[in-house]
Amino acid sequence: MFTTTNEPPPGPAMGSAFDALAPGFERQRQVPSHVPPSVRRAVLAALGDVRRPRILDLGAGTGRFGWPFVAAGDDYVGVDLSAFMLRAFAQRDAEQPPALVQADGSALPFPGASFDLVLLVAVFGDQPDWRKLIDETRRVLRPGGTIAIGRTVQPEDGIDATMKNRLATLLDNPGPRKNGRLHAAQHLATVATTITPLVPATWPAQRSPRQFLDRHATGARFSRLPPSTRDHALRALGSWAEQRFGSLDATFAETHRFELQLFSFRQG
Repeated sequence: MFTTTNEPPPGPAMGSAFDALAPGFERQRQVPSHVPPSVRRAVLAALGDVRRPRILDLGAGTGRFGWPFVAAGDDYVGVDLSAFMLRAFAQRDAEQPPALVQADGSALPFPGASFDLVLLVAVFGDQPDWRKLIDETRRVLRPGGTIAIGRTVQPEDGIDATMKNRLATLLDNPGPRKNGRLHAAQHLATVATTITPLVPATWPAQRSPRQFLDRHATGARFSRLPPSTRDHALRALGSWAEQRFGSLDATFAETHRFELQLFSFRQG
């Protein structure tokens, strides 16, 4: 069950490209179990003396990073455009059902100045207009509040980066990708009172070309391509990877980390 605001529940038109990904999302995009609690501790510590802060998690998805807030009994609201992702979140074992709202991040159904913290973890890749999202985020942020942008960072010369670059070439799109997260962070840096970079977690990882192929085949952006284009690109990428790495199952040790950028705003 989703709890909602006083606004009427959204209708079927609120569908998301992530709907079809919900059943396997946690499996395909796993992070070690210590990472989400580490993120929670880091952002709450950054809020300082705020007593029981109200937290908005935009792009909450299946609850990978929101679950520790719910389990701890925090004043937490998760928002996502995908009802299927939120349903998976709601089905986690919780004594208190999480407060989840299906909504578009660029048109939030909350009054202004409602939250002390807005959490944005890996939301910009599927967001067509980062500026609308940031404008809404600032609208619902209370004076003195904090916006936290988070992401998992992998080596620039790692398997995933190498495979992504080759795939872009195969799709005749070798130029730099649009980076809404970077643009949003640059904009916030010009208006925030303080900016705090944090790395709350690092971990060793094993990566293989086959893992990338399996994971990328279900990517929200990639899934929008025509099926024939997707199939051809994945086959060509697989053949290239076999030649480049010797096997699709060749594994490589990497160090991954979770990065946070905290943008805080002066009261008044």
